[in-house]
Amino acid sequence: MKIRHNKKRNTAFIYECLVKEATAAIIKSDHRTKKKVISILKKHFTEGSVLKRHLECYRSLYESANLEHSTAEKILIEAKMASRLLDTQGLFVSQSDLIEDVNEEFTTQFYNNFVPNYRTLASIAQVFSTKLSPKNSVILEGQIIDHMTQRATAASQEMASDALLVNTFVQKFNQKYDGGLLEEQKQLLNYYISSFADNSLTLKTFLNEEVSRLKAHLSEALKVDEIKSDSDMLAKTHRVLEKLDSFYSAELNESLLLTILKTQQLAKEITIDGNHG
Repeated sequence: MKIRHNKKRNTAFIYECLVKEATAAIIKSDHRTKKKVISILKKHFTEGSVLKRHLECYRSLYESANLEHSTAEKILIEAKMASRLLDTQGLFVSQSDLIEDVNEEFTTQFYNNFVPNYRTLASIAQVFSTKLSPKNSVILEGQIIDHMTQRATAASQEMASDALLVNTFVQKFNQKYDGGLLEEQKQLLNYYISSFADNSLTLKTFLNEEVSRLKAHLSEALKVDEIKSDSDMLAKTHRVLEKLDSFYSAELNESLLLTILKTQQLAKEITIDGNHG
């Protein structure tokens, strides 16, 4: 079944490409490119915009995994309906404006960004259209439902490809601070990258929870005999706790990101030293 797919009119594909460009810019400390990407994201994917609503229809499908078959079917039906209720002409005009801005700021290589779930995004775009035959529609919907019901371990294979995009960052961090990137550090980095399109709402929520977790973790560490008896370790832990208190009012930027990453590493080191000292 070969169906023509226009990737430039795939809202989710363009969004994911912008996120990849932002990721690369952060890694390279390319503030000019990062600023361009953020400007485009804020302009076209603001809350309530037709592109943001269209993107949410996509995300409800391609960001879902490990669901019951019946649940996946219901979400697919709702997503299709929500997509087709959007102002078709308004969506086309908004996509055209987005494409124009992307073409003005980037070369044609932008559209060659590696998006690991590209096939799923292409299938969703076709299902959202009204040009499919009933047979092709059923086949593609089945593929999307398979994606939504696959186990997390299988879904993570696609997510693992994204790790290639932050490989340079991980290598630099590991060289400086030793050891592999912790799971909570990976989460923080992913939330930071995606924060450009939602005014950092998801990132702020994660940070509030993560800072509270780290504070509780370190407060418990203060009670460990090995840490209490080590004046250097005790002082270090208190300094980290003081730093955590300041994060609630701190500006969200790359400096804060790195500080939190280092704090997560320190918290892990303190815990290991406390358990095995």
